[in-house]
Amino acid sequence: MIRYDDNLLRVYAESFRNNWELPALAEYGHDEVLTYGEFARRIARIHLFYQQIGLRQGDKVALLGKNSATWVTVFMATITYGATIVPILPDFNARDAQHIINHSEATVLMVNPALWETYEFEQMPSLRVVVSLENRQVLAERIPEKENSAERVIRNLTRRFRAKYPRGFHPADVRYPDMPRDAIAVLNYTSGTTGFSKGVMLTYDNLAGNVVFGIKSRLHYEGSRCLSFLPLAHAYGCAFDMLVPLAVGTFVTLFGKAPTPKLLLAALSQVKPNLVVCVPLILEKIYRKQIVPMITRRAMRWALAVPLLDNAIYAKIRNRLVEAFGGCFEEVIVGGAPLNGEVEAFLHRIKFPFTVGYGMTECGPLISYMPWREFVVTSCGRVLPNMEAKILSDDPEHIPGEICVRGQNVMAGYFKNPDATEGVLSKDGWLRTGDMGTLSADNVLFIRGRSKTMILSASGQNIYPEEIEAKLNNMPYVNESLVVERGKGLTAIVYPDYERMDADGVTLDQLDTLMERNRADLNNLVAPYERVDRIQLIPHEFEKTPKKSIRRYLYS
Repeated sequence: MIRYDDNLLRVYAESFRNNWELPALAEYGHDEVLTYGEFARRIARIHLFYQQIGLRQGDKVALLGKNSATWVTVFMATITYGATIVPILPDFNARDAQHIINHSEATVLMVNPALWETYEFEQMPSLRVVVSLENRQVLAERIPEKENSAERVIRNLTRRFRAKYPRGFHPADVRYPDMPRDAIAVLNYTSGTTGFSKGVMLTYDNLAGNVVFGIKSRLHYEGSRCLSFLPLAHAYGCAFDMLVPLAVGTFVTLFGKAPTPKLLLAALSQVKPNLVVCVPLILEKIYRKQIVPMITRRAMRWALAVPLLDNAIYAKIRNRLVEAFGGCFEEVIVGGAPLNGEVEAFLHRIKFPFTVGYGMTECGPLISYMPWREFVVTSCGRVLPNMEAKILSDDPEHIPGEICVRGQNVMAGYFKNPDATEGVLSKDGWLRTGDMGTLSADNVLFIRGRSKTMILSASGQNIYPEEIEAKLNNMPYVNESLVVERGKGLTAIVYPDYERMDADGVTLDQLDTLMERNRADLNNLVAPYERVDRIQLIPHEFEKTPKKSIRRYLYS
């Protein structure tokens, strides 16, 4: 196991100086482009603001808002100042977000004004000041009459900035502190549920492990283009749509809207990114909406059965899909959740340049990855050089067990929660991931499912519901599904694909018969102990977390 020992803040200082004239940030649909020089200057202004209001290194700054250039600037200004950033998803309700702000002991909150209207300042006693992300207006302050009140500081900030840099702000002025490797850079909450939030403490060393790996792997590079559409408040988007790109001189375009396939494909076509980082849902929707209707037509099925002709058709589909993603990318990295097996197999068959990585917030996030040309189908990549993994199984290569990891990327623990920390992190540094899988002799990981969702059959067999759901989700008129244990058997809860039903003229009266046919087909594909006894239909989408994962516990 190696270590990536570059000082993280020195990496950013050098990047900003070396790429001074290059474009750094833009928001999709807006004309303004920030160069790295302007970006560094805005960071310096925020540093001066922090200094003037008395913010200390290690103090917490909460950040609550949608992806924007200002959001990115506040995040980077906070960690390069030596304070701890607490990114909060705007999807959290006010009660849960207030809980996170209080639990984290944040003293400053940067927030979108529209969100702030639903919050109670009196209920957040640790906060000293609240500032708008849109216009730098002070929205609330504890002691406004003080000399260093935020309102006075902001009013005089331009004058003080000019006094500090009388000849203008230049590359030589970009200097950041050498923070201890074990200092907490990010406090990332895995859930907003009041009373159950776990604040993951990610150190500067944890971030360096991810960032330097991204640099050495050339995931991004000087002058490359990135379309950032994942939530930056999540470790996955944060690391590979922001932290790595800004460390090398990439031009990041921020997509602040909900990433529906139609809107996203239009943005990809315009931006033409050199790397696409996405979650499985994006690829799966494109596959179901655009590819499945094409390859299931009778004439197409006949053509695909003809040798050589099938290769020509697959190449045409591949080229069309590559163009849909902008046509200039090296690969698509899929992470954040398992990729549907049928979708993965099809993309591999047509030689689409994709790979699947694995990580978790507690590792900031990356655990395993391999370039698409080396990618092993059904795997989630090779364990990183600065990490090691083991499987709690008598036969780690063939019998699934819980995946445990250790190394540079592993968190310092959960903030103010020693019991939860002790429950997953051993004294010698091994982190229990809660995922079940196997590990090949050459360190390639294969995930089977979550240990918490695994069902033990009456015959003692381990059932991974995610694997059954992946098969069912590809069947006609199934939008998404959840397999749960009911009594002594399995029930599949299904939210139907009403859009496709309308397109095909299928009525609700026909749905039960079609689902029973799906159940029979499904049971022919799975092991006897994995067979589903019944399908239960629900009229609305499953309730989901802000990460768009189904809240399984609500349906068990």
